[in-house]
Amino acid sequence: MSAEFKGRTALVTGGSRGIGRAVCVALAQDGANVAINYRSNEAAANETARLVEEAGGQALVVQADVSQPNEVDELVADVERILGPVDLLVNNAGVFDYVSHAETTLEIWQRTLDNNLTSAYLVTWAVKDSMLERDFGRIVNMSSISALRPRPNSIAYAASKAGLIGLTKSLAEAVADKNLRVNGIAPGLIETDIIADVDQAALDTIIQATPMKRIGTPEEIAELATFLLSERSRFMTGQTLVASGGRVMLP
Repeated sequence: MSAEFKGRTALVTGGSRGIGRAVCVALAQDGANVAINYRSNEAAANETARLVEEAGGQALVVQADVSQPNEVDELVADVERILGPVDLLVNNAGVFDYVSHAETTLEIWQRTLDNNLTSAYLVTWAVKDSMLERDFGRIVNMSSISALRPRPNSIAYAASKAGLIGLTKSLAEAVADKNLRVNGIAPGLIETDIIADVDQAALDTIIQATPMKRIGTPEEIAELATFLLSERSRFMTGQTLVASGGRVMLP
């Protein structure tokens, strides 16, 4: 534990479970007060809040569909009113469909882009002006190695995560002189609910194709998120760090 983020307000979208929960807890362990956004699973969000408070942080649970502009406005207003202006933002909310190209309907495409990419735009734009006024802001966008290699059974997901990398790079350059840093993470296969519907044989194939021969943990991704939000990465912006057990290696 450290006091790296003492006095800072963090907002984590999709913070109720998986990577989002691990990020919330890690931020609290480093001193932050944490706003936990969720869309539908209130019980899971409350459990995350309990873990945040156990780790020493103040927790705020806020329900919102971050793909909807009006709900994002209300979310940010609630966070600012109770915890203060957002200093640290993690755009983690997202959906995933493991479907073939023939099954990739317009509805799946639009829902995926709205939840995975447009949501990051909406939340970022809702907090960035305050960050710019205060000359301080740290943003992490949760992408995926799906953005970096072909994904024939998750085309919409791959496109949305590639879009997040583009958003990260372009916004980072636009605001770099304002002490506002924007970075991303591209995880490989991680032990979360998002892979629950993926066939076990497909998961086994991925594990065998991973040099480290295992699935990653949410806590390992949270470690990277806190690093990118911290001053330990103060000369980094516009970067997307890959954490995939060696399955994708850059450059």
